[in-house]
Amino acid sequence: MGNSTHATTTPTTTENTQPGVRRRYLLGGGAAAAGATVAGLVTAQPVTAAPDSTPDLLRQLPSVGQIPRRSRFVDYELSELIVLLRARKLSSVEVTRAYLDRIDRLNGPFEVYGDNGGYNAFVRIDRDSALAQAAAADRVLRHDRRPPLLCGIPFGIKDSIAVKGLEAKNGTHAYDGNLSRRDATIVARLRAQGAVIIGHTIASAFSGSIAGTFAGNAWNPRFIPGGSSQGSGVATVARLAAATIGEETGGSIIMPAAANGASAIKPSLGLVSTAGTMPLSPGYDVLGPIARSIRDASLVLAAVLGPDPAPDPLTLAAPHPFPALPLAARHGSRPLAGTTIGIPQTDWMTRGGTGVPPAETYDGDYRAAFERFKAELVALGATVKEFPGLDVTVSANDPYFRTTERLPLPDGDAVSPATAVLNPNRYEIRYWQAIQAFAESHPENAPALERQFGDLARAAAAAGAIPTAVRDEGERRRRTLQANYQQALDEAGVDFMLVLPMGAQIGPRFGGTQLRNYRSFYQLPNALTWPMVTFPIGYDSTEGLPINAAFWGPRFSEPALVQAALDYQHRHPQHHRAAPADPVFAPPQARGMAPGDETVPPELSNDPLVAEEAWS
Repeated sequence: MGNSTHATTTPTTTENTQPGVRRRYLLGGGAAAAGATVAGLVTAQPVTAAPDSTPDLLRQLPSVGQIPRRSRFVDYELSELIVLLRARKLSSVEVTRAYLDRIDRLNGPFEVYGDNGGYNAFVRIDRDSALAQAAAADRVLRHDRRPPLLCGIPFGIKDSIAVKGLEAKNGTHAYDGNLSRRDATIVARLRAQGAVIIGHTIASAFSGSIAGTFAGNAWNPRFIPGGSSQGSGVATVARLAAATIGEETGGSIIMPAAANGASAIKPSLGLVSTAGTMPLSPGYDVLGPIARSIRDASLVLAAVLGPDPAPDPLTLAAPHPFPALPLAARHGSRPLAGTTIGIPQTDWMTRGGTGVPPAETYDGDYRAAFERFKAELVALGATVKEFPGLDVTVSANDPYFRTTERLPLPDGDAVSPATAVLNPNRYEIRYWQAIQAFAESHPENAPALERQFGDLARAAAAAGAIPTAVRDEGERRRRTLQANYQQALDEAGVDFMLVLPMGAQIGPRFGGTQLRNYRSFYQLPNALTWPMVTFPIGYDSTEGLPINAAFWGPRFSEPALVQAALDYQHRHPQHHRAAPADPVFAPPQARGMAPGDETVPPELSNDPLVAEEAWS
């Protein structure tokens, strides 16, 4: 997902961190305080513990005897590791060392935002701390009759998320020195569940690209890793971590997961706290798990979701308690009976453009995988049908996302509806002021920040000058778009939708088209606040690169999306259990990229307002 960055300074309490939350925060926009890495905002508060659901979750996992024996520790899925660690068949120190050994051998040097000669999935690690955490987890596993859910499981965390004691740089040395004073809420919740935090996975520069070039694809490092959570997408599939946390504003969890053949969940807005995360667009930004199986991703999501009202008031919008996330496939040969999955024909791809149904643009391997996948869903009992969806290029359908309409300001200027929502959200969390404060405290970084952001004082003033009435109109239009899309599903009798994030083989990291055919509206689920789940359904015939599908549907429909994906993966496990061969890396110079290079065309940006300018 895309994010910008903010530096740690002495926190002060501001209006949107108070317990009394104004109503508009819970509607279409809303500014979630970013916590530990945002200047001028109160940092992440002590996390309220959710009721312990560990026993219920464990009952859905396989027994030791049901877990296939794997030749390497790193090939066990996260859910399998939970069972084996509790049965004392493995130790967390053994598992953590196995991942660290692979990082030593395959990752390449750290702190390189560019081609480092290896996978470059981790930009920094804390080896001593990880091993100490693993040893502590082993003690808990030995002596505690009810250890926490994720006890002893090694994780990677995206470079834009605060991990206490580590810098968070969001993909750029422009944030050298941005030391996290405390954990982000999501990291604190992982630690509370016993997780071992290895370090930070690399992000696209300023979390700005859905293609990515800093890391190498898990299956073939010559190809893009997807972005902006590129290291998180690579690390879990390349067996450098058991699971990772990614972040998305528009496509930044889904695209790297799809490029690497991971299984991931982009949650609904408000389901997971973003406190302690370097924001890009509050009201769009979400955090979610990237793993090898949907079962693993569902386990992680269950461990980190829940209200965090003081630093992230958007979490008050989610149902609480949230409906239980499934971890097991349903019994019988037709578990999807009664489920209608729609294929939106107006979810245009970049290759075909407006007016061409998406499947007509897919390359041969992708079309074959798509048709086979549909048949497999039907065999599991689902009704799979094409339906129009909502064409957001039609102004009557979409008054918010792709509209050419502008809302007038008192000074005679005008802004798009999305700008009317997102820029006030940024203003309320002191987005530009925080960057400016960091630049002033780190003058050596100021030129790079000025190149990226321009005149910060002017941007802050312009955002603060958007009146409440204009912001409210933008949010009303966003709700109208949500209602229109829901109506399209209801009229067609569709429970949720099926799309392919990409319709052609991904491109090379250097010297070619990075994304050859992808969803034109990759930011639409975030504009709608709706969740998305992606997982592999096959591999192409030329390079062996993965082909992913995605389910997406109404806000807080995660249980239904996850259950359908679980039912599929249980009966077709060959896709998500495949492991790439360890690569032999060429010298960095031969691959043509200097550290720090990453050109991001506007149409590949995660920032919805940058992408909006490209569409206009």
